[in-house]
Amino acid sequence: MPDSLFRGVSAFPLTPITSTGVDAASYAALVERLQAAGVDSISALGSTGSYAYLDLGERASVAKLTVKHAGSVPVIVGIGALRTRDVLENLRTAEDAGASAVLLAPVSYQPLTEDEVYGLYEDVAATSSLPIIVYDNPTTTGIVVSDALHARIAGLDLVRSIKIPPASLDVAQVSERVTALRDEVGGPISVGISGDPYAAAGLLGGCDVWYSVLAGVLPAESLAITRAALSGKAELALSLSARLDPLWELFRAHGSYRVASAIAAQLGLVPTVNLPRPVHELDGAGQRAVAAALRAI
Repeated sequence: MPDSLFRGVSAFPLTPITSTGVDAASYAALVERLQAAGVDSISALGSTGSYAYLDLGERASVAKLTVKHAGSVPVIVGIGALRTRDVLENLRTAEDAGASAVLLAPVSYQPLTEDEVYGLYEDVAATSSLPIIVYDNPTTTGIVVSDALHARIAGLDLVRSIKIPPASLDVAQVSERVTALRDEVGGPISVGISGDPYAAAGLLGGCDVWYSVLAGVLPAESLAITRAALSGKAELALSLSARLDPLWELFRAHGSYRVASAIAAQLGLVPTVNLPRPVHELDGAGQRAVAAALRAI
Protein backbone atom coordinates (compact mmCIF):
# COMPACT_ATOMS: atom_id res chain seq x y z
CA MET A 1 0.00 0.00 0.00
CA PRO A 2 1.21 3.57 -0.67
CA ASP A 3 2.34 5.73 2.23
CA SER A 4 -0.67 7.22 4.08
CA LEU A 5 0.91 10.67 3.64
CA PHE A 6 0.01 10.41 -0.03
CA ARG A 7 -3.68 9.65 0.35
CA GLY A 8 -6.79 11.83 0.60
CA VAL A 9 -6.72 15.47 -0.44
CA SER A 10 -3.63 17.66 -0.50
CA ALA A 11 -4.55 21.35 -0.57
CA PHE A 12 -2.45 23.71 -2.67
CA PRO A 13 -2.77 27.20 -1.18
CA LEU A 14 -2.29 30.39 -3.15
CA THR A 15 0.79 32.38 -2.16
CA PRO A 16 -0.52 35.98 -2.16
CA ILE A 17 2.05 38.40 -3.55
CA THR A 18 2.26 42.15 -3.02
CA SER A 19 4.47 44.70 -4.75
CA THR A 20 7.02 44.17 -1.96
CA GLY A 21 6.91 40.40 -1.68
CA VAL A 22 4.91 37.62 -0.03
CA ASP A 23 1.87 38.71 1.98
CA ALA A 24 2.86 36.65 5.03
CA ALA A 25 -0.19 37.51 7.15
CA SER A 26 -2.70 36.54 4.47
CA TYR A 27 -0.76 33.40 3.64
CA ALA A 28 -0.61 32.29 7.27
CA ALA A 29 -4.38 32.75 7.55
CA LEU A 30 -4.92 30.64 4.42
CA VAL A 31 -2.83 27.82 5.88
CA GLU A 32 -4.60 27.99 9.25
CA ARG A 33 -7.95 27.79 7.46
CA LEU A 34 -6.84 24.60 5.69
CA GLN A 35 -5.58 23.12 8.93
CA ALA A 36 -8.90 23.86 10.64
CA ALA A 37 -10.82 22.28 7.76
CA GLY A 38 -8.94 19.00 8.24
CA VAL A 39 -7.26 18.52 4.87
CA ASP A 40 -4.95 15.51 4.72
CA SER A 41 -1.89 17.52 3.72
CA ILE A 42 -0.92 20.99 2.56
CA SER A 43 1.26 21.40 -0.53
CA ALA A 44 3.04 24.75 -0.41
CA LEU A 45 4.79 26.28 -3.41
CA GLY A 46 3.03 24.31 -6.10
CA SER A 47 1.93 26.01 -9.29
CA THR A 48 -0.90 27.75 -7.42
CA GLY A 49 1.69 28.81 -4.88
CA SER A 50 3.58 30.78 -7.55
CA TYR A 51 6.83 28.95 -6.84
CA ALA A 52 8.38 29.84 -10.19
CA TYR A 53 8.04 33.57 -9.45
CA LEU A 54 9.71 33.55 -6.02
CA ASP A 55 13.37 33.81 -5.15
CA LEU A 56 15.15 31.35 -2.87
CA GLY A 57 14.69 33.49 0.23
CA GLU A 58 10.97 33.97 -0.38
CA ARG A 59 10.52 30.26 -0.90
CA ALA A 60 12.36 29.44 2.31
CA SER A 61 10.12 31.90 4.14
CA VAL A 62 6.94 30.36 2.69
CA ALA A 63 8.09 26.86 3.66
CA LYS A 64 8.65 27.97 7.25
CA LEU A 65 5.33 29.82 7.39
CA THR A 66 3.46 26.78 6.14
CA VAL A 67 4.92 24.39 8.69
CA LYS A 68 4.44 26.93 11.48
CA HIS A 69 0.75 27.45 10.78
CA ALA A 70 -0.23 23.96 9.59
CA GLY A 71 -0.35 22.47 13.08
CA SER A 72 -0.37 18.69 12.86
CA VAL A 73 -1.20 18.62 9.13
CA PRO A 74 1.74 17.29 7.08
CA VAL A 75 3.34 19.85 4.79
CA ILE A 76 4.66 19.12 1.31
CA VAL A 77 6.94 21.77 -0.23
CA GLY A 78 7.53 22.36 -3.93
CA ILE A 79 11.23 22.60 -4.77
CA GLY A 80 11.26 22.86 -8.59
CA ALA A 81 13.59 25.43 -10.20
CA LEU A 82 15.49 26.00 -13.43
CA ARG A 83 18.85 24.86 -12.05
CA THR A 84 19.64 21.76 -10.03
CA ARG A 85 21.72 23.98 -7.74
CA ASP A 86 18.58 25.91 -6.77
CA VAL A 87 16.46 22.76 -6.52
CA LEU A 88 18.90 21.39 -3.95
CA GLU A 89 18.87 24.67 -2.03
CA ASN A 90 15.06 24.58 -1.98
CA LEU A 91 15.29 20.99 -0.75
CA ARG A 92 17.57 22.06 2.07
CA THR A 93 15.26 24.85 3.21
CA ALA A 94 12.24 22.52 3.03
CA GLU A 95 14.06 20.04 5.25
CA ASP A 96 15.09 22.80 7.65
CA ALA A 97 11.49 24.07 7.81
CA GLY A 98 10.23 20.66 8.90
CA ALA A 99 8.42 19.57 5.73
CA SER A 100 7.14 16.00 5.51
CA ALA A 101 7.80 15.60 1.76
CA VAL A 102 8.84 17.55 -1.33
CA LEU A 103 7.17 18.06 -4.69
CA LEU A 104 9.45 18.27 -7.72
CA ALA A 105 8.57 19.31 -11.27
CA PRO A 106 11.23 19.23 -14.00
CA VAL A 107 11.38 22.92 -14.91
CA SER A 108 13.58 24.14 -17.75
CA TYR A 109 13.91 26.88 -20.36
CA GLN A 110 15.68 24.48 -22.69
CA PRO A 111 13.86 21.22 -23.54
CA LEU A 112 15.19 18.38 -21.40
CA THR A 113 15.98 14.88 -22.60
CA GLU A 114 14.63 11.90 -20.65
CA ASP A 115 18.12 11.28 -19.29
CA GLU A 116 18.31 14.89 -18.07
CA VAL A 117 14.92 14.62 -16.36
CA TYR A 118 16.00 11.38 -14.72
CA GLY A 119 19.30 12.97 -13.70
CA LEU A 120 17.45 15.75 -11.90
CA TYR A 121 15.50 13.28 -9.77
CA GLU A 122 18.61 11.18 -9.27
CA ASP A 123 20.50 14.17 -7.88
CA VAL A 124 17.65 15.08 -5.53
CA ALA A 125 17.12 11.49 -4.36
CA ALA A 126 20.83 11.20 -3.57
CA THR A 127 20.60 14.25 -1.32
CA SER A 128 17.11 14.22 0.14
CA SER A 129 16.03 13.00 3.55
CA LEU A 130 12.38 13.48 2.56
CA PRO A 131 9.97 11.51 0.36
CA ILE A 132 9.66 12.88 -3.18
CA ILE A 133 6.56 13.43 -5.31
CA VAL A 134 7.10 13.49 -9.06
CA TYR A 135 5.14 16.48 -10.36
CA ASP A 136 4.17 15.60 -13.94
CA ASN A 137 2.72 18.88 -15.24
CA PRO A 138 3.29 19.11 -19.01
CA THR A 139 0.85 22.01 -19.48
CA THR A 140 3.10 24.26 -17.39
CA THR A 141 6.56 22.76 -17.89
CA GLY A 142 6.25 21.55 -21.46
CA ILE A 143 7.93 18.31 -20.38
CA VAL A 144 6.03 15.07 -20.96
CA VAL A 145 7.11 12.23 -18.66
CA SER A 146 6.52 8.84 -20.27
CA ASP A 147 5.46 5.83 -18.24
CA ALA A 148 8.84 4.26 -18.92
CA LEU A 149 10.57 7.32 -17.49
CA HIS A 150 8.21 7.28 -14.51
CA ALA A 151 9.32 3.70 -13.90
CA ARG A 152 13.00 4.71 -13.97
CA ILE A 153 12.39 7.60 -11.58
CA ALA A 154 10.23 5.50 -9.26
CA GLY A 155 13.17 3.15 -8.82
CA LEU A 156 15.07 5.86 -6.97
CA ASP A 157 15.11 5.88 -3.18
CA LEU A 158 12.47 8.12 -1.57
CA VAL A 159 10.29 8.57 -4.67
CA ARG A 160 6.87 7.81 -3.20
CA SER A 161 4.18 9.42 -5.36
CA ILE A 162 3.45 10.47 -8.93
CA LYS A 163 1.17 13.42 -9.60
CA ILE A 164 -0.37 12.68 -12.99
CA PRO A 165 -2.03 15.20 -15.32
CA PRO A 166 -5.81 15.16 -15.84
CA ALA A 167 -6.82 11.79 -17.27
CA SER A 168 -10.51 11.50 -18.16
CA LEU A 169 -13.99 12.12 -16.81
CA ASP A 170 -14.75 8.46 -17.53
CA VAL A 171 -13.94 6.33 -14.49
CA ALA A 172 -13.24 3.23 -16.56
CA GLN A 173 -10.75 5.10 -18.74
CA VAL A 174 -9.02 6.50 -15.66
CA SER A 175 -8.81 3.01 -14.20
CA GLU A 176 -7.10 1.78 -17.37
CA ARG A 177 -4.66 4.70 -17.26
CA VAL A 178 -3.77 4.20 -13.60
CA THR A 179 -3.47 0.43 -13.96
CA ALA A 180 -1.14 0.83 -16.94
CA LEU A 181 1.05 3.27 -15.00
CA ARG A 182 1.19 1.03 -11.93
CA ASP A 183 2.03 -1.99 -14.11
CA GLU A 184 4.90 -0.06 -15.71
CA VAL A 185 6.19 1.38 -12.44
CA GLY A 186 5.68 -1.62 -10.17
CA GLY A 187 5.81 -1.44 -6.39
CA PRO A 188 3.57 0.35 -3.92
CA ILE A 189 3.80 3.89 -5.26
CA SER A 190 1.02 6.44 -4.74
CA VAL A 191 -0.68 7.88 -7.80
CA GLY A 192 -2.28 11.30 -7.43
CA ILE A 193 -4.69 13.10 -9.72
CA SER A 194 -4.47 16.78 -10.62
CA GLY A 195 -6.80 18.87 -12.75
CA ASP A 196 -9.65 19.47 -10.34
CA PRO A 197 -12.60 18.86 -12.71
CA TYR A 198 -11.20 15.33 -13.17
CA ALA A 199 -10.59 14.59 -9.50
CA ALA A 200 -13.74 12.61 -8.65
CA ALA A 201 -13.25 10.31 -11.66
CA GLY A 202 -9.54 10.09 -10.84
CA LEU A 203 -10.10 8.96 -7.28
CA LEU A 204 -12.84 6.54 -8.30
CA GLY A 205 -10.52 5.20 -11.01
CA GLY A 206 -7.80 4.20 -8.61
CA CYS A 207 -5.83 7.32 -7.69
CA ASP A 208 -4.87 7.55 -4.02
CA VAL A 209 -4.71 11.30 -3.58
CA TRP A 210 -6.11 14.47 -5.09
CA TYR A 211 -3.46 17.18 -5.44
CA SER A 212 -5.97 20.00 -5.37
CA VAL A 213 -6.03 23.67 -6.28
CA LEU A 214 -9.67 23.94 -5.20
CA ALA A 215 -8.93 22.56 -1.74
CA GLY A 216 -6.65 25.55 -1.19
CA VAL A 217 -9.67 27.88 -1.30
CA LEU A 218 -12.71 25.62 -0.78
CA PRO A 219 -11.43 22.82 1.44
CA ALA A 220 -14.81 21.59 2.74
CA GLU A 221 -16.17 20.99 -0.74
CA SER A 222 -12.97 19.22 -1.80
CA LEU A 223 -12.92 17.03 1.30
CA ALA A 224 -16.52 15.96 0.70
CA ILE A 225 -15.70 14.76 -2.83
CA THR A 226 -12.55 13.00 -1.66
CA ARG A 227 -14.15 11.21 1.27
CA ALA A 228 -17.05 10.02 -0.89
CA ALA A 229 -14.78 8.77 -3.67
CA LEU A 230 -12.29 6.97 -1.44
CA SER A 231 -15.10 5.25 0.47
CA GLY A 232 -16.52 3.92 -2.79
CA LYS A 233 -19.58 6.18 -2.94
CA ALA A 234 -19.26 6.82 -6.65
CA GLU A 235 -22.66 8.39 -7.28
CA LEU A 236 -22.23 10.81 -4.39
CA ALA A 237 -18.66 11.79 -5.38
CA LEU A 238 -19.65 12.46 -8.99
CA SER A 239 -22.74 14.38 -7.88
CA LEU A 240 -20.72 16.58 -5.52
CA SER A 241 -18.25 17.28 -8.31
CA ALA A 242 -21.06 18.07 -10.76
CA ARG A 243 -22.36 20.72 -8.36
CA LEU A 244 -19.11 22.57 -8.97
CA ASP A 245 -19.52 22.62 -12.75
CA PRO A 246 -19.79 26.44 -12.84
CA LEU A 247 -16.28 26.60 -11.35
CA TRP A 248 -14.95 23.78 -13.52
CA GLU A 249 -16.07 25.71 -16.61
CA LEU A 250 -14.08 28.72 -15.40
CA PHE A 251 -11.04 26.53 -14.66
CA ARG A 252 -11.13 25.35 -18.26
CA ALA A 253 -11.65 28.85 -19.64
CA HIS A 254 -9.11 30.77 -17.53
CA GLY A 255 -6.92 28.19 -15.79
CA SER A 256 -7.19 27.20 -12.15
CA TYR A 257 -4.44 29.63 -11.05
CA ARG A 258 -6.30 32.86 -11.82
CA VAL A 259 -9.67 31.43 -10.78
CA ALA A 260 -8.30 30.35 -7.40
CA SER A 261 -6.87 33.85 -6.99
CA ALA A 262 -10.30 35.35 -7.69
CA ILE A 263 -12.10 32.95 -5.33
CA ALA A 264 -9.70 33.72 -2.50
CA ALA A 265 -10.10 37.46 -3.04
CA GLN A 266 -13.89 37.30 -3.24
CA LEU A 267 -14.03 35.28 -0.04
CA GLY A 268 -11.99 38.01 1.64
CA LEU A 269 -9.02 35.72 2.24
CA VAL A 270 -6.48 37.75 0.26
CA PRO A 271 -6.29 41.25 -1.26
CA THR A 272 -7.80 41.72 -4.72
CA VAL A 273 -4.33 42.13 -6.22
CA ASN A 274 -2.46 38.98 -5.19
CA LEU A 275 -0.56 37.53 -8.17
CA PRO A 276 3.07 38.14 -9.13
CA ARG A 277 3.55 40.48 -12.08
CA PRO A 278 3.62 40.13 -15.03
CA VAL A 279 0.69 37.78 -14.24
CA HIS A 280 -2.57 39.68 -13.78
CA GLU A 281 -5.75 38.73 -11.99
CA LEU A 282 -8.92 38.08 -13.98
CA ASP A 283 -10.48 41.16 -15.55
CA GLY A 284 -13.84 42.58 -14.49
CA ALA A 285 -15.86 40.15 -16.59
CA GLY A 286 -13.87 37.22 -15.26
CA GLN A 287 -14.29 38.37 -11.67
CA ARG A 288 -18.05 38.70 -12.16
CA ALA A 289 -18.15 35.20 -13.64
CA VAL A 290 -16.37 33.79 -10.58
CA ALA A 291 -18.77 35.63 -8.26
CA ALA A 292 -21.72 34.17 -10.18
CA ALA A 293 -20.23 30.67 -10.00
CA LEU A 294 -19.73 30.97 -6.24
CA ARG A 295 -23.34 32.05 -5.82
CA ALA A 296 -24.48 29.14 -8.01
CA ILE A 297 -22.70 26.50 -5.91
